[in-house]
Amino acid sequence: MLDLKLVRANPEKAKAAMAERSGGYLPVLEAILGKDAAYRAALAEIEELRSRRNEVSKKIQIAKAAKDEAAAQAAMAEANAAKEAVKAREENLAAMEAELNTLLLSVPNLPDASVCKGGGPKDNKVVFEDVSGRRTFAFKPLDHHAIGEKLGILDFETATKLSGSRFALLKGQGARLERSLIQLMLDTHTIANGYTEIFPPLLVTAETMTGTGQLPKFEEDLYKVASAPPMYLIPTAEVPLTNMFRGDTLKEDDLPKKFTAYTPCFRQEAGSYGKDTRGLIRNHQFNKVELVWLEKPENSMAALEKLRADAEGILKILGIPYRVLELCTGDMGFSSAKTYDLEVWMPSEGVFREISSCSNCGDFQARRMNTRFKRADGKKIDFVHTLNGSGLAVGRTFAAILENFQQEDGSVIVPEALRKYMGTDKINL
Repeated sequence: MLDLKLVRANPEKAKAAMAERSGGYLPVLEAILGKDAAYRAALAEIEELRSRRNEVSKKIQIAKAAKDEAAAQAAMAEANAAKEAVKAREENLAAMEAELNTLLLSVPNLPDASVCKGGGPKDNKVVFEDVSGRRTFAFKPLDHHAIGEKLGILDFETATKLSGSRFALLKGQGARLERSLIQLMLDTHTIANGYTEIFPPLLVTAETMTGTGQLPKFEEDLYKVASAPPMYLIPTAEVPLTNMFRGDTLKEDDLPKKFTAYTPCFRQEAGSYGKDTRGLIRNHQFNKVELVWLEKPENSMAALEKLRADAEGILKILGIPYRVLELCTGDMGFSSAKTYDLEVWMPSEGVFREISSCSNCGDFQARRMNTRFKRADGKKIDFVHTLNGSGLAVGRTFAAILENFQQEDGSVIVPEALRKYMGTDKINL
């Protein structure tokens, strides 16, 4: 949720920043500013009526002290009229506040001033590229879908029979590779990078989804369970991890908090049919290891660089060629103030594919969750800044390994870092 005081103080700056976002949100921001002005005017009117009511109460006391019954009755009638006027306006004010909050929940975060400007993916900026491990193949490389099926470790036909399209069934060494990747990622992030591992619930409330920005904007992409009240399958572990301190006020010494979690993730991906739906790239259910930080505002941009480095570290350990993009203003996610995407090289297509997004959300999510911290001097309470990133998407890492380490005989070399988990150095036909 936007800081309304900041928007109110710098409306033109806020409108210029919102205009840089894709999705046509500027009219909504202008509506917010209009509704806010009307709300504040109504609030001022109520305060004036309350003041008048207090003055009338004094008149009643004076009239009663003077035993002037007529004056007392007249003042009491005036007081009752003021009371009814205040009540009516308070009801209207509550409705205006609800409308204002609904509008605020529907607009995205403002881009940080450091973010490059642009209208979409073509304007994203490459900030780093490591292609030292990119191979020159002596044969035409297959895609991971074909490799996995030939090796008998991916079975999309059975998955479709069980669940419909865009699901995967992993078996034998495929299931072991998935499990090994999860274990490598968790071990690295907890032991080497200092994250606390969490295994959160996979079903969460609407309030939890609202806290991180999935609701109300992206309800059509979520799997909703028909319960009372309704529950939602998580689209990412970011949702429960970030919400762990919803409504809490932390101590400054508690920060930063760094969490990692492996979870299955569930996304309907409404509107994406026909786009990257083959294989493991865009499934309705997939595994992911997530990284989440809660940090002080003054440290959050440095934390973003560290979180990004932690996610990159997994790709370096595995030896997968990759690059880092800084997303432009028109391509960032709803809650993000600044985002880096990590993309891995996929030889079968000769393109890079996203494997992680690392974002600093500033205080946008914290305001929705009311997650704050008290400064050490005890004089000030601020909202925390929240950050998140995939560390990594497991299925896409699986796919990148098959494609980058495939051999002409159809086998796949297991990256050295995974061999102690896999118990082998090669997946054979």
